[in-house]
Amino acid sequence: MRKIDLKRGALFSLTILAVIYIGSVINYELNLGRNQPMRGNSIIIATYDNEDERHERVLSLREMDSVMYVSANHWPRAWYRQALANPSVEVKLANADGFAHFTAVPLEGSEDERVRERFKPGFRSQLRMGFAPREYLRLDPR
Repeated sequence: MRKIDLKRGALFSLTILAVIYIGSVINYELNLGRNQPMRGNSIIIATYDNEDERHERVLSLREMDSVMYVSANHWPRAWYRQALANPSVEVKLANADGFAHFTAVPLEGSEDERVRERFKPGFRSQLRMGFAPREYLRLDPR
């Protein structure tokens, strides 16, 4: 009987920890989505859904070899699905007055591997974001 109580207690404790962790990830993602903080490497990307409705989202810009990349590294990623469906996007860089036109290109092969390795997030960042899968897009000027 004592073993069963210990197992139930351990399972209950693990369940509580999991609920707390999932709640903290949801809280982090909700606050980030609401606040959309602008930093030195931030851009605003405008994507369009199936009804041609425009959606703007703040993202972090990553550059490597003079090529611009953005990543979907959080669980909310409607902008990423919209960019895949309609790769014609508009981007406002931090120091620009208006939006410029780009084509969003999903990465493949060695380019994808190089970018993933170069911009690999730390364990702490991954933990805070709930280990969301990371997908990259290259922004090609039009």
